[in-house]
Amino acid sequence: MTAPIKKRRPYYYMLAAFIICMSLVSLICQNIERQEVLSKVGSSGKEVSAIQEALKERGLFSADITGYYGTQTQAAVKKFQRQKGLTVDGIAGPQTLSALGISVGTVPKATESNINLLARIISAEARGEPYTGQVAVGAVVLNRVQHPSFPDTISGVIYQNGAFTAVDDGQFWEPVASSAYNAARDALNGWDPTGGAIYYYNPAKTSNKWIRSRPVITTIGDHVFCS
Repeated sequence: MTAPIKKRRPYYYMLAAFIICMSLVSLICQNIERQEVLSKVGSSGKEVSAIQEALKERGLFSADITGYYGTQTQAAVKKFQRQKGLTVDGIAGPQTLSALGISVGTVPKATESNINLLARIISAEARGEPYTGQVAVGAVVLNRVQHPSFPDTISGVIYQNGAFTAVDDGQFWEPVASSAYNAARDALNGWDPTGGAIYYYNPAKTSNKWIRSRPVITTIGDHVFCS
């Protein structure tokens, strides 16, 4: 004899509804979280500097490039948004950044291929430098990856035409110093002894006036690091 089918109790339906509601709340929170990382009043960093530079080039921002998103930056963003027919909210969201021509790369992961590639440029450019100076060269490469004026991959930055002397003269293909691998790992794991530099040079080996005109951040070994 077949057993009678038991009716599901109402609390099963209530539990299912609760789970669905919690999932929706989670998705909404994640969306809010994503919105919070947009550049707006109170934000700071490289993306904000890039926004200010782009606005300055268009004659919309006359203050100094500080990397801090204050009310002057907000007002300039609103002017730009009006010009382009975008939503005028003073927030540099994806559409506004795209219209400004800004694309900021993500931080590369410490994969084996990234470590090997970064170690090779570190070894070629900073062989003989103190260990901190080797990490610093790796950090400059990674800072460029995240900067809107440069390619957004390690390989793109390294192979950019004329970017590194060691690539142009063939030193890039020489055997890699063992310390360069550790320096690459440290740089990829977030150590930046340069304080955000995107350029460096050896004063004893260059007479380039443009590179010497860049704002100096620090000196490590024989290299001067600048923004």
